[in-house]
Amino acid sequence: MVPAPRIRGVARYFDLHPDNPQPRLISQIAEILRADGLIAYPTDSCYALGCRPGNKEGLDRIREIRGLGSDHHFTLICRDFAQFGQFVHLSNALFRQVKAATPGGYTFILPATKEVPRRLLHPRKKTVGVRIPDHVVTQALLAELGEPLVSSTLLLPDETEPSTQGWEIKERLDHVVDAVIDSGECGATPTTVVDFSQDEPEILRRGTGDTSLFE
Repeated sequence: MVPAPRIRGVARYFDLHPDNPQPRLISQIAEILRADGLIAYPTDSCYALGCRPGNKEGLDRIREIRGLGSDHHFTLICRDFAQFGQFVHLSNALFRQVKAATPGGYTFILPATKEVPRRLLHPRKKTVGVRIPDHVVTQALLAELGEPLVSSTLLLPDETEPSTQGWEIKERLDHVVDAVIDSGECGATPTTVVDFSQDEPEILRRGTGDTSLFE
């Protein structure tokens, strides 16, 4: 089920080169995000919905599109470890483990710092998901934006697999997102999710990342 249309209008469609994304288009997408827009964009695992961390309406729109409850773990998509470290607590030993697996198809659940807005936290655990993607277009956008993206896998409530084609997403979500980025077919397997909030790592979801690193 696709959510009801919004008054805002149709989504802008951006066709980006997968290896050399056009700087002019990246800049335009960043401006949409800065204006509190919501985008559908490709990653190294699958398509995702994304907005700025301070965009409360954007978070509400993601919840509505995906049919999410209040205990959903949002993910902060970070450009690098310098940005990563601003938002989560990471011991030296844990840093080495996480660094060995990034950038790539992993999302890590970690205790959040005070830099993370409360509305992004798990209501009971005070944790947040973080990851560094290995995707040229996403990295270019993060560099231009200068802050993380709050993100959630683009999986609609009545579906078992995410959409993989930008043009298809544009057709389905035209009136509920502000922009769709297309840089070629994206994968349909979400990230591996590893919870590091307790004493031992716990695999919450098996996806693109090799789980043997944490078992």
